[in-house]
Amino acid sequence: MMTTSSSLFPKDFIWGASTSSYQIEGAHDADGKGASIWDAFVQREGRIWRGQHGRVSCDHYHRFKEDVAHMRLMGLKAYRFSISWPRILPHGTGSINAAGLAFYDALINELLENDIEPWVTLYHWDLPYELFLKGGWLDRNSPQWFAEYTKVVVDHFSDRVKNWVTINEPQCFIGLGYRDGLHAPGMTLSFKECLMAGHNALLAHGRSVQVIREHAKQDPIIGWSPSGSVYQPETGSSRDDINAAREATSAIYSDNVWNTRWWSDPVILGHYPEEGLQAYQKALPKFLASDFEIIQQPLDYYACNIFQATPVRMSEEGVPVAVPLSDGEEISLYEWTQKPDCLYWGPRFIHELYDLPLVITENGCSNLDRVSMDGSVHDSNRTDYMIGHLLALRRAMDEGVDVRGYFHWSLLDNFEWQEGYKHRFGLIHVNYQTQARTWKDSAYCLQKIIASNGNSLKEYLHSDTEPVPFVVKEAKRYIDENIAETFNVKTIAAHLNCHPDFLSRRFKQFVGTSLSDYIRQIRLDYARNLLRNSDVQIGDAADQAGFSDRIHFSKVFRKEMGMTPSQYKQQFRVKTVPQVVEMAKNPRLT
Repeated sequence: MMTTSSSLFPKDFIWGASTSSYQIEGAHDADGKGASIWDAFVQREGRIWRGQHGRVSCDHYHRFKEDVAHMRLMGLKAYRFSISWPRILPHGTGSINAAGLAFYDALINELLENDIEPWVTLYHWDLPYELFLKGGWLDRNSPQWFAEYTKVVVDHFSDRVKNWVTINEPQCFIGLGYRDGLHAPGMTLSFKECLMAGHNALLAHGRSVQVIREHAKQDPIIGWSPSGSVYQPETGSSRDDINAAREATSAIYSDNVWNTRWWSDPVILGHYPEEGLQAYQKALPKFLASDFEIIQQPLDYYACNIFQATPVRMSEEGVPVAVPLSDGEEISLYEWTQKPDCLYWGPRFIHELYDLPLVITENGCSNLDRVSMDGSVHDSNRTDYMIGHLLALRRAMDEGVDVRGYFHWSLLDNFEWQEGYKHRFGLIHVNYQTQARTWKDSAYCLQKIIASNGNSLKEYLHSDTEPVPFVVKEAKRYIDENIAETFNVKTIAAHLNCHPDFLSRRFKQFVGTSLSDYIRQIRLDYARNLLRNSDVQIGDAADQAGFSDRIHFSKVFRKEMGMTPSQYKQQFRVKTVPQVVEMAKNPRLT
């Protein structure tokens, strides 16, 4: 598909890289820092690969100026990092550690002096250990603990920080930490207790947003970053497979926290999804209806962490089924799929569900990278991964998905949780014995991409560089301005004083889809956005989107979306939630 602008990405597109505190900082007990659940977890025998730990890791705490210099040379416009809660509040609440504040003061100032925008994530899994001993996320007081911590951070840093992420991937720290025991704090609780902890984490997110908006010293830009539980069709040209992937991305399965909607519907829509209430009905904890007034706070963007997407197809029984990897198919060291289209389908389906601007806050792959005999790190797999995924993301943007930025995971090789140092995700290779930093080929590639605002990717498009034909630009403009009217290819061709066959041929040659299909998709997207409003009736949406009649609209909608307009609209209707009562004082006994 050819681009329709001189640059592949908008001029204000955000190019960045991400890290997290426990994975890179080291200095685990330096300068008054308190212990986190990960400091305790790595001491447990047999929990971490080869008994490794993050006590030193990349030693970013002492080497942040060197690392910021690398960011500047790479051309990064933004750096997403997390703040260590126990480095700021050693006991989780109460007394503030001045040395912890001083470290992040210095880091933020160094970033700004190098024209790099700080993006702060408030929680990336390192809960203060003393709060874990009080119940951790199972304690109903945990949202207030998080609000207190948020206020300390916002009061101190919001004069220089305006971009905030509240909580990173609750599916991971709840599912892997409280259910599977693979992550800190290493618990294997009942599913009901996991949902209880998850509900408190959602409340913590909401309280954090309230605190940021109330106390920030400049207008804040706030998002949250759940795990990207997305699927992609086995065959992108099969409507059935596309609907299977859409359905799987929206699905919730019993006794499993790995989904999108249980975590994001409350945050964005203000209620748990009906499908989740049915799937989890045997394990639902008790909670207050008013909780959702706290959980649902206005967000400026939806942060997507997408590394892969499971391919699915529609079975003969009409349900999505996972497609097994073919022999020899490319996978990462983590055995994750390497299909770039995950960064097309994932943003597309999330955009359909929530209609918020998106920021890709994590995307990357793990390899067995090493410094070669020539002193370089030739990570061609990561370079190809990045190029392919950015082109797929650009395709989603071309089709109307509002994506504001891309953060590669990760800036540095680092401690990969229970996998220790087995995996290398970084753009920069780290020798953990000497702390030497070596740019990988992928870092040079990203440097080139950022410097050209994506234009260096054009060499991989395998197409000519013809400017946008006048008839294509005018056809698109006509469609946008007359969406509520009844028109077709012949109508537009007459308006442009050209033959319909010429217009259709030129449009498909440049855009990659037929003009008639493009018109139908634009109408459908417009109607879909209207249906998100509970006050808009299905017939009115059909009329305003320019469908010739309402029966035709319903048929087209069902064919393209795999559900009726009524079924789609129902997703955004607030449901009556069962078991809405006060939680017990001790949630462990509920």
